[in-house]
Amino acid sequence: MAAGGVFARRGVRLAAGLVAGALALTGCGGGDDSAGEGDKITLTVATFSDFGYEPLVKDYMAAHPNIEIKLRVTEFDQHHKQLATRLGAGAGAADIEAVEEGYIPQFRQSKDKFVNLADFGAKDLAKQWLPWKWEQSLADNGNFVMGLGTDMGGLALCYRSDLFKAAGLPVERDAVSALWTGWDEYFAVGDRFIGSGSKAKWFDGVGNIYQAMMNQTPYGYFDTSDAYVGDSNPAVKTAFDKVAAVANKPGMSAKLDPFSQQWNVGFKQGTFATLPCPSWMLGLIKDGSGPENAGKWDIAKIPGNGGNWGGSFLTVPKQGKHAKEAYELAKFLTSPESEAKIFQNVGSLPSQPETLKNPAVLGFKNEYFSNAPVGEIYAKSGETLQPNYRGTKDADVRPVFGRALARVEQGKQSAADAWTQALSEAGKALGK
Repeated sequence: MAAGGVFARRGVRLAAGLVAGALALTGCGGGDDSAGEGDKITLTVATFSDFGYEPLVKDYMAAHPNIEIKLRVTEFDQHHKQLATRLGAGAGAADIEAVEEGYIPQFRQSKDKFVNLADFGAKDLAKQWLPWKWEQSLADNGNFVMGLGTDMGGLALCYRSDLFKAAGLPVERDAVSALWTGWDEYFAVGDRFIGSGSKAKWFDGVGNIYQAMMNQTPYGYFDTSDAYVGDSNPAVKTAFDKVAAVANKPGMSAKLDPFSQQWNVGFKQGTFATLPCPSWMLGLIKDGSGPENAGKWDIAKIPGNGGNWGGSFLTVPKQGKHAKEAYELAKFLTSPESEAKIFQNVGSLPSQPETLKNPAVLGFKNEYFSNAPVGEIYAKSGETLQPNYRGTKDADVRPVFGRALARVEQGKQSAADAWTQALSEAGKALGK
């Protein structure tokens, strides 16, 4: 589920008003049993979006009457920044803190602030997850288990079938998938769409396109030894150049900041025809588009070679008073049964082989998206999905390149100058 700048809110599913409401209802502190309720304890679960936990939490409390659970929801950037601050201060963290995959390398450097879940037997659960997902949160040669995996973000491409039809393009999802194998072909189809005279733009904004491309690479700004390679990795420059070439092309981009209010309005008004969509984004598209656009969206193959966008882990900070109970709750929330229910509820793709083969997952169709077989589409992508390596300072560097492309998109800077500035800013962010 799904990270600064344009790309910092990958997993956010809630509108600001809903987030505020959730905060008001659950409060802002960590778990605390000091209210004099006898043996009853309170556990707080902090996430950066709607992880689909509400019905599961109700079931868990019904089965564990001595436990009260509060959900705390914060915007993506704020959530991770607050977690870093609270870990440093030694107070204020929730009993369970969700950490998005892009931030795992950073927080792994402060693993002494987290409970080693291996102490509670987490290693016995290793085969529950896809091998790469399990390995993402390990430290100390696998002896330290920092978190239990939630979802992953297998990529597809969502498109407005009504806008495709009006533009004279194929509408059926297999025929749409056959229009491209790579991004060059995708942009060429965009030219055809623009040439039809459609008032809609081809895609929402450069942010999501560039993010999808980068998430199809084995590594981006840092190699697997954690060395910065943003200025030398050809995959970074290739993706940047491809997006920059179409960023300010008339009719190609709606020039919307992903996850902004304007972006949501764009869904409702049919401002753009396509966007890359990891499974967790389906809920965002549905919420933004509204009931009046039900059946107008469909799902096709993503240009390029698969890719993963998002996915998180449930961690247990040491400062909590009930580490064992927090671990047991995290284990329940990430169980195969829970992940299957979450997929059907909010679309988050399970990161577990058993769940990906669950008939309830494989057979699940999304009525809003023209009854697309989303279980089959995303489960298949999950079986072959390869992770994108992130460095410990990825969150400091990645937004720099996103902002550079946004300047090109807005006509404020040439692609060459934007690239040069991005390299300079990335160096400064790394203290070079």
